[in-house]
Amino acid sequence: MGAFKAYDVRGVYGVDFNAETAYRIGYHLPSLLQASFVVVGRDVRTSSDEIYENLTRGITDAGADVWNIGLATTPMVYFATVYYKASASVQITASHNPAKYNGLKISRADAIPVGGDSGLKDLEALVSQNITRTPSNVPGHIFEKDVKPAYIDYLKTYQPDLSDLNVSIDCSNGMSSILIKDIIGSDHHYLFDTLDGTFPNHEPNPLEEENCAAIKSAVLKEKSNVGVIFDGDADRVMFIDEKGRFIQPDYITAVIGTWYLAREKGNVLQDIRTSRSTTEYLTRLGAHVVTWKVGHAFAKMKMREIQAIFGGELAGHYYFRDFNWCDSGMVAALIVLNVVSSLKKAGRTFSSLIDEIVAYANSGEINFKLEQKDEAMQALYDRYVSHDSPASLLDIDGYRIEFDSWWFNVRKSNTEPYLRLVVEAKTRQELDGRVADLSSIIHRFS
Repeated sequence: MGAFKAYDVRGVYGVDFNAETAYRIGYHLPSLLQASFVVVGRDVRTSSDEIYENLTRGITDAGADVWNIGLATTPMVYFATVYYKASASVQITASHNPAKYNGLKISRADAIPVGGDSGLKDLEALVSQNITRTPSNVPGHIFEKDVKPAYIDYLKTYQPDLSDLNVSIDCSNGMSSILIKDIIGSDHHYLFDTLDGTFPNHEPNPLEEENCAAIKSAVLKEKSNVGVIFDGDADRVMFIDEKGRFIQPDYITAVIGTWYLAREKGNVLQDIRTSRSTTEYLTRLGAHVVTWKVGHAFAKMKMREIQAIFGGELAGHYYFRDFNWCDSGMVAALIVLNVVSSLKKAGRTFSSLIDEIVAYANSGEINFKLEQKDEAMQALYDRYVSHDSPASLLDIDGYRIEFDSWWFNVRKSNTEPYLRLVVEAKTRQELDGRVADLSSIIHRFS
């Protein structure tokens, strides 16, 4: 079952999983999560309707009802899970992946994610069994639900004052299109705001900077104060400053901190790849910063454990206690727009805040496609831990090995066939040298 990942079910539809897989997931899910009904939403991908039909047939054959909220962002499904007090929900989406992909993000009560260590492996085992599935004597029914008005009302509690702000927004032909104008209005510069599951303009992954070319150009052309670009299912969001610069997403965690930490102090979650610039800035603002594993299934559970106010990841996921510790690209965008609005009123620019936050040279995430990932990681460990004396070592998700003037994180991707590397140093010269040294070791295993 190659589609079962650490956080969700995802792969090339028709190759890694198919209609039968979707049916089996639907059939086994109600008993696994003890759910009398399952909230189901879907994105606009061309395969989403077929997956929906088979998933919901499985759910109803198992005797449970389906509460269909229709086309939805992933955070909208999280909201609906809590709003309707559901014991289970499914969002049909492949998030930021190309059009040929699809998948399912599964949550239990309170929108707690069902990940590899919290039920997904059990579901995979049930789905893998080639057993006869007998439809219930009392089949479930499908009920149409419209949660969008309630969700918009919730989002409007974060609504910024945009009266003096010029904003460019790229919806990536994805699900943010169904909400954004209802929240901030039509009087802004929108790109690719029609739903199209083939993603004809660029892949719905704004973490890849080539997909941000149009929004960067729009910001400069329209003289916007900020650019906003959502991924395909709107659980992630990235930003462009008024100079047309792509802002590394972990720096946005610090930007969000300027809004939250002015209101209250407390725990803030960051992932193991996060820049020291962000950690140090948040600490100066009064946060207690906790570092944890990469991935929404891990982050949400840790957020609850430590009662974090908010959290952020390098991939552009931002989590909020006031959104039931779930991630929402829309909530993050509204908070950042509030910050940019306040900056403008004070005669400052978005870029000036970013420049204030960033204190180190950072590589961003570098991907290496190789089979011998464990061997490469062990070689790096031997070189920089066994041979040297690092200031600190974190091994909760790969290794984060820290020295006084630089650090690196190396980890295996949970969703793609990559070894991922992030390096940071006090100067660009040192950064370039460290990246070259680390890369030369990794390439020995490619």
